[in-house]
Amino acid sequence: MALFLWLGSQLSSLWSNVSMLAVFLTAFALLLDFMKRRKKWSHYPPGPASLPFIGTMFSIDFHNPHLSFSQLQKKFGNIFSLQNCWTNVVVLNGYKALKEALVHKSEDFADRPYFPMYEHMGYGKNSQGISASRYGHEWKELRRFTLSTLRNFGMGKKTLEEQVVEEAGFLCSEVKSKEGKAFDIQVLLNNAVCNMIHAIVFGERFNYGDETFKKMSQLLKNSLNEETGFLATLLNVVPILMRIPGLPQKVFRAQKEVMDFLDGLIAKHMKTWDPADTRDFTDVFLKEMEKDKEAEENGFHYNNLRLVVADLFTAGSETTSTTLRWALLYMLLHPEIQKKVQAEIDEVIGRERRPTMNDQASMPYTNAVIHEVQRCGDVAPVALPHMTYRDTKLQGYFIPKGTTVIANLSSVLKDETVWEKPHEFYPEHFLDVNGKFVKPEAFLPFSAGRRACPGEQMARMELFLFFTSLLQKFTFVLPEDQPKPRQDGHFALTNSPHPFLLRALPR
Repeated sequence: MALFLWLGSQLSSLWSNVSMLAVFLTAFALLLDFMKRRKKWSHYPPGPASLPFIGTMFSIDFHNPHLSFSQLQKKFGNIFSLQNCWTNVVVLNGYKALKEALVHKSEDFADRPYFPMYEHMGYGKNSQGISASRYGHEWKELRRFTLSTLRNFGMGKKTLEEQVVEEAGFLCSEVKSKEGKAFDIQVLLNNAVCNMIHAIVFGERFNYGDETFKKMSQLLKNSLNEETGFLATLLNVVPILMRIPGLPQKVFRAQKEVMDFLDGLIAKHMKTWDPADTRDFTDVFLKEMEKDKEAEENGFHYNNLRLVVADLFTAGSETTSTTLRWALLYMLLHPEIQKKVQAEIDEVIGRERRPTMNDQASMPYTNAVIHEVQRCGDVAPVALPHMTYRDTKLQGYFIPKGTTVIANLSSVLKDETVWEKPHEFYPEHFLDVNGKFVKPEAFLPFSAGRRACPGEQMARMELFLFFTSLLQKFTFVLPEDQPKPRQDGHFALTNSPHPFLLRALPR
C-alpha cells in the first residue's frame, strides 16, 4: 500500500512538473511571438488586429486578395499593414500612394522578398531570373539585357511585328475552321500568344494541334494555380515547412514540371546552337555566357538562362491571352461597342489588308476599347510583392527596410477618384471630348517604376494586332442557348474570365 502511495505521489509530482514546463513553454512561445510581432516603430501604418503566431492571415481571402484589400482600404486607408505570421507586410492602395512609392521613390521599393516556394525550381542566391530576383547588380544586368534584346533584336529573319501579324493570321484560320459553331476560344488564344513567346525564345512556332504545345500550355496554367491560396502563402512565410520531405514536390508539382519541360527545350536548342548564327533570344543569352568570367558574375550562366526563359513564358503568355479573353467577353456583352470597333477597322484598314501598328494612331476608339479591357478586366490585380530596399517614409508613414510591400494595382485601375465609371466597361475613359485617345496616368496594368513589366511593349503590340485581326474577320456573338456569361473573374495569380462559349460569324 505504501508503495502505491509513493508511486502516486511521484506521478503527481511528475505531472505537476510537466504541467509547469508546458505552462512555461507556452508562455515563452507567446512572449517570443509577441516580441516578433511587436512594432517598435512610430508612425507605422495601421492594420487589423494580429493574432498569435498566425498574424493577420485570417483577415485575407487568399483566393481573392484584391477584394480583401479593398475592404481593408475602406477601414484603414490607402496604406495599411498586415502580418503573415512574423512577416511584416504593407499594402499600398490608390494612384497617389502607388505613384509615390513606385515612381518617385522607386529604389526604396525596388527589392523583392525571398520566395522559398521557388527553391525547388532553381531560384537561389546565385540564380534569380528577373521577376523574383533581389534588387542588385545581377538583376539590373539581366533586366537590361532582356529589355534591349526584346527591343532591338528582330528575333530571326522577320521583325517582331511581322511575326505577330503572321500569328494573327494563323489564329483567324483556326477560328474560321469552327464554322460559326459555339466553342471556347481560350485554348486558341493561349496557343497564339504562347507561340509568340516560343518564337522569340526558341526561334520557331508550333502547330496548334501539336501535343507538346498543348502540354506546355496546360502546365503553365496549372503552375499559376499553385501560387495562390492560403497554403502557398503559409509555406512562403514559414519556410521551415518546405523542409517536410515531399511537401514542395506535392504542392508545387506543376511548377517543377514546367521547369523540367523548359529544360528539355533548352537542351534540344543547345544541340543545334551555332555562335555564328543568332536565331533567337536563347542564342543571344548563350553568346553572353561564352564571353568571360565577368559575364557569369553578371548573371549569365545556365541556371539563370532557364529562369529567365521561365519568366518570359509565364509573364508573357498568360496575361496577354487572358486580356484577349476579357476583350472578346466584353464584345459579347456590349455588341454596340463591337460594331463601333468594326466600323473603325473598316474605315482605316478595310476588310482585306492585315492590320499593322501604324494603324493604331488612326484608331482612337479601338485603342480606347483595348485599354478599357485592360483596366476593367484587371488581369494582374496584385503585383508580385516588392520589398523596401532601405528605411523609407510614405505619406507620413514609416516603412522599415526589409518590409514586404504589396502594390494593389486593382485599387488604381478602379480608383473612384480617377475614373468616371470605375466598375463599368466604359471606353470613354480613354477618349477626350473630341474623341481623341488619351491615357490617364492612373492606367497602370503593367505596374510602374523599376519593377514594371519588361514585356509591356510586346504585350501592347500583341493586344492591338490580335484584337483588330479578329474583329476585322469575325463578329462574335453569344450562342442562343447559353446564359449570359459571368463578369466577375477567377483569381489564380491572374484574374481571368470564367469559361464561356462564343460563336465567330465571318464578316
